[in-house]
Amino acid sequence: MYQPVIDAHIHVDKYHKNEQKIILQELDTYGIESLIAVSENLISAKENLALAQKNKRIKPAFGWNPEQELPTGNEIADIQDMIVQNQDEMVAVGEVGLPYYLRKKHPEIPIEPYVEILELFIRQAGQLNKPIVLHAVYEDAPTVCDLLEKYDMSKAHFHWFKGDPETTERMLLNGYFISITPDVIYEAEIQQLVWDYPLKQMMVETDGPWSFKGPFENKLTHPKMMHQTIREIARIKQMDITEVYNMLFENTKRFYNV
Repeated sequence: MYQPVIDAHIHVDKYHKNEQKIILQELDTYGIESLIAVSENLISAKENLALAQKNKRIKPAFGWNPEQELPTGNEIADIQDMIVQNQDEMVAVGEVGLPYYLRKKHPEIPIEPYVEILELFIRQAGQLNKPIVLHAVYEDAPTVCDLLEKYDMSKAHFHWFKGDPETTERMLLNGYFISITPDVIYEAEIQQLVWDYPLKQMMVETDGPWSFKGPFENKLTHPKMMHQTIREIARIKQMDITEVYNMLFENTKRFYNV
């Protein structure tokens, strides 16, 4: 019997249909209460909305993933319209942020248009009183913190966060949440983050279908992996595992109001 967990960040729409079917059929088996299904673009948002309407355990978030070329036409405006029209069915604005990995490959890409897009979503999330799901790592994170502070936005979730100690401390003091991925099993950087960050501001995620190494090599990224993640968090924190389960679960339910 598994204790209940919530996947705080997963791209449900990016799985093949047969993989979606397997995961959804096994939610009860592995104690998965909900999936926070983030979106990458307008098409992704529409797919996640449709999936959520078929299965109430899928909790959609609508946004525009920054690790891609700038959109053409009215895509950002259309996503924002969709957010307004479906604000009662969505749990958050996301995934949004800044293109750290894209700019590592293409340093010539200007950051300013991405900052402008992110600011639109942060402002909208604040206006609608919705949480925001952020892709912001390393040197991009302080810029994102600046924008969040500008709009007095405190309900922010930095998924799969990686960054310097100063930014980590700033996020902690501002009350921002982070979520831990299965690579905590084998990544010292993530293990250190778990040690440094308070459990009361932590969730767990898979970021599926993104694949992992170590004991997860060549395996479908499945929400059941969070149980191994939680065991590792308990080990690092030197806490009772039931207490860790309960706090992570309640953190996520409260943050996303699910």
